[in-house]
Amino acid sequence: MSQLTSQIGERLRSLRLSAGLTQEGLAERADLHTTYIGQLERGEKNATIETVCKLADALNVPAAQLFAHLPGPAGQPSPAEEIYQLVQECPPREQQALLVLLRQLLQYKRL
Repeated sequence: MSQLTSQIGERLRSLRLSAGLTQEGLAERADLHTTYIGQLERGEKNATIETVCKLADALNVPAAQLFAHLPGPAGQPSPAEEIYQLVQECPPREQQALLVLLRQLLQYKRL
């Protein structure tokens, strides 16, 4: 099992749980076998593009979300990933304030 396959599996599990679905529920929505969902989540199987699209549709997320913000080859998160994770931990009101602040900083930098 490759590190990337494992990371995508973890992302799939996280998205499934966030959607409030069991493996069985996701399998039914995506028209896939429950065992296959488990294998994907454990990083034991590689998904085809068709399967990724089925899973994304079943989870009601863009397919790119299964791959977004994955750690780099050394397993270390990129600075963007660290920022993303920190912001994700904040309540929506704080996220909005951070977004406004970041936009202001970037605009100031461009002057």
